[in-house]
Amino acid sequence: MFKLFLMGCLFFITLSIIAALYRAVKGPSKPDRVMALDNIGINLLAGVAILSILLHTHAFLDIILLLGILSFVGTIAFARYIERGVVIERKHAE
Repeated sequence: MFKLFLMGCLFFITLSIIAALYRAVKGPSKPDRVMALDNIGINLLAGVAILSILLHTHAFLDIILLLGILSFVGTIAFARYIERGVVIERKHAE
C-alpha cells in the first residue's frame, strides 16, 4: 500500500515537472522562467528522495545534496543575471 502511494507521488511529481517545463519555455517574463527552473530543481529533489525510499538505499543522498546545491546556485546566478545583466562583474584595467 505504501509503495503504491509513493508511486503515485512520483507520478504527480512528474506531472509537476512537465508543467514547470512548460512555464520555463513559455513563461511571460524572465522571473517566471527562473521560478519555474527552481521549481523543477525542487521537484527533482523530491523525486530522487522518493526513489531512494522505494529502493531502500542511502546511495542517493549525495545526489540529493548535489542537486540542492546546484539548484540554489543556479537560482542565484539567474537572479543576478536578471538584475544586473551579467553574472560575474569584471573590473576593466584602465
